[in-house]
Amino acid sequence: MPRFYKLHKARCFESDLRTSCFRIGVLALTGACFTFSSRSWASSVSHAPCRVQSTTFEGWRGEELINDWVRLTVVPQLGGRLMQVEFGGHRYLFVNPKYKGKYFPPTESGQKREWFNYGGDKLWPLPEGHKEGQWPGPFADQLDDGEYKLSVVSQNNSCTLHLEGPSDPETGLQYSRDISMGGDSPQISFHAVMSNTSDHPIRWSMQSVTQYDTADSRNAANYNPDFWAFAPVNPHSAYTDGYRVRNGLADDPSFAVSEDWFTLHWLYLENEVWLDSDAGWLAVVDDSAKYGMIERFKYFSTEEYPGKASLIFYKNGAVLELDDRGMPVLRLNNPEQAPYYMEAEINSPMIRLDPGSSYALDTSWFPVRAGKGLISVAPAGVIERDLVASLRPDGIHISGSWGVFFPGNLHAHVFDQHGVERSVVELESVDPLKTVELNRTIKVSSEATRIVIHLHDQRGADLGSLGEARIAKPEKDS
Repeated sequence: MPRFYKLHKARCFESDLRTSCFRIGVLALTGACFTFSSRSWASSVSHAPCRVQSTTFEGWRGEELINDWVRLTVVPQLGGRLMQVEFGGHRYLFVNPKYKGKYFPPTESGQKREWFNYGGDKLWPLPEGHKEGQWPGPFADQLDDGEYKLSVVSQNNSCTLHLEGPSDPETGLQYSRDISMGGDSPQISFHAVMSNTSDHPIRWSMQSVTQYDTADSRNAANYNPDFWAFAPVNPHSAYTDGYRVRNGLADDPSFAVSEDWFTLHWLYLENEVWLDSDAGWLAVVDDSAKYGMIERFKYFSTEEYPGKASLIFYKNGAVLELDDRGMPVLRLNNPEQAPYYMEAEINSPMIRLDPGSSYALDTSWFPVRAGKGLISVAPAGVIERDLVASLRPDGIHISGSWGVFFPGNLHAHVFDQHGVERSVVELESVDPLKTVELNRTIKVSSEATRIVIHLHDQRGADLGSLGEARIAKPEKDS
């Protein structure tokens, strides 16, 4: 059964990018704030500083953000898209082979409107549609295809690219965003801003749209049969079964819900599913390669979301429809017409913007080693096998399996029956590129009743928990 751990004590670290701390992920459930200080890590860990460098990517001119774990490739000409994320050699994002190296500027008013899906990660407005106050895309407009201006804000301890998009006269919107990472971990941070450049009030939601590659890495002509997505279901969901099928088959076999846990197993059927998830995170996993991505965001329980959805999953694929004879057929049932990808979309609330005002959406990504067996997301990583602790003659045996978000050292915090911490035992060093398999025996106080595993950085700062367990004692012979 999935469990969602809460951090009961707020921890705020100095941010290199902002003096105030922002709220992300699971931590936001308790109002705790958690930022990550690149500066403190740089002085104590022997990782190379992050860096920014120019590159040519699939025929486009771009910029890269690089550290010891992650390589990000941004192509500002393509609507400010982040075109690829590489973690330990694993590439996450879909890049459309049809448009590699090509660029199509926004269509002028009166021209036939087409959409050029380059792939990657971008910003879009919601709601979509053809009524007043709706975006009639996707198509080549200033928001999706306008050329963004790129500037390097910082390098070394913290690396940040700033992307400034053109103003769109039809929606009144202008987008900009900062993409950041440090030299100390694979964490990626986004600060996206939508501004009203019109002379009248407007009301929109801003959407982070990420296209994940679902092709088989061994043969791109086939799709990956082991691609998954997960999200917690809102226990007070406005949707039947905790989700709403917006487009496609209502009984799509890709979807399942069990014990407030939504699972998507990617199949080659076009579909769009909406969730009003309030946990503040989603997970995307390539089980064949054992690589995952956790996207974190802040959920605002008192705000209105477009269609009530805080996040959306879209599967590209074949479409079931009726032909001229009224017979069911599959349309777009080959990868040239419908390439293999899935979108994970995070929505902001609906925001009224007066002329000249703006709104920011902060999100964070955590590349991680993970498979489809993950059972929860904790502050410091993903849980694949719960912590188990049992009393043995030679000590307390502890075991569990995790993927961690940060490098550092695992510590066992040992508590007695009154909740008093009796000791802290250092266990082992860990790295985000390696799955953690814990299986060892430790010596602790005889009064110990509970153990909590935490991840600490090299200076001893606590980066959060990975789970806890009560110490099981052998039954006495009758």
